[in-house]
Amino acid sequence: MTRFSHFLAVDWSGAKGARQKGIALALAGADGGPPVLLPPPDPKGWARSEVLAILRALKGPTLVGLDLGISLPFADVGAFFPEWDASPGDAKSLWALIDRLCAADPNLEAGGFVTHEQASRYFRHGKDDEGDRFLLPGAATREGRFRVAEAAQRGQGVRPVSNFNLVGAAQVGKSSLTGMRMLHRLDGKVPVWPVDPLPESGSVVTEIYTSVAARLGGVTGAATKIRSYEALNDALDLLGSAPVRGTGAIDDHSSDALLTAAWLRRVHGRRDLWHPPSLTDAVARTEGWTFGAV
Repeated sequence: MTRFSHFLAVDWSGAKGARQKGIALALAGADGGPPVLLPPPDPKGWARSEVLAILRALKGPTLVGLDLGISLPFADVGAFFPEWDASPGDAKSLWALIDRLCAADPNLEAGGFVTHEQASRYFRHGKDDEGDRFLLPGAATREGRFRVAEAAQRGQGVRPVSNFNLVGAAQVGKSSLTGMRMLHRLDGKVPVWPVDPLPESGSVVTEIYTSVAARLGGVTGAATKIRSYEALNDALDLLGSAPVRGTGAIDDHSSDALLTAAWLRRVHGRRDLWHPPSLTDAVARTEGWTFGAV
């Protein structure tokens, strides 16, 4: 697996609004050098539609890592939304359902899904709210339901948050749902591994978890965010990457994207990352996987 010419990491955001300061894109070339931030078209940040346009028009074989969940838990109870007749049977049908129920939401937001009469029951919406379906018999802990890939992440020393959790700064539910709308609108232009088979050539979109990359970059402890150029360059050095220019503070969205682009370049050739033991055909079709989780 050395056929990619570029490695694009996307730090995503589920916040409301036309433009997001929380979205950052970084690109690393296969021929070396430091990863580079891609500047947004507007000082107010990236629009999600602009990121979608970039993915639809990739030049050269690029491995793309999206920092979001590409699906929801399914394997634990055999359904995304048990006891809901409209519950889809695979990830692509889930993406289509979310996009359809959010048709009135601007900016690829997901409010129409998390407030839907049936869908809302499965999400945690507030600090003291567990919903009537958030904690199902299949939920491993009081933290909610998790995918098979997220169980593997825990085995690597990181602590993912359930995609059904919409509460708190660490929640990834909203960003994942908006990301699923984007994946639906990719419309097959780029395969999304492992929901789609890994092609022999061309670009590929994968799910990433920046905390996994941070661990390989030497970041330890509960906090995995890097907020200075000095710490970022220390981590890049451990990944065999040239340093980026800058001193002092850097926002964690930019540092996550830069570090993960270099990480993708470093580890993409590892066969075990493309063939984790728990990734069955059924898991790939329904839940997808997080690249780097073994």
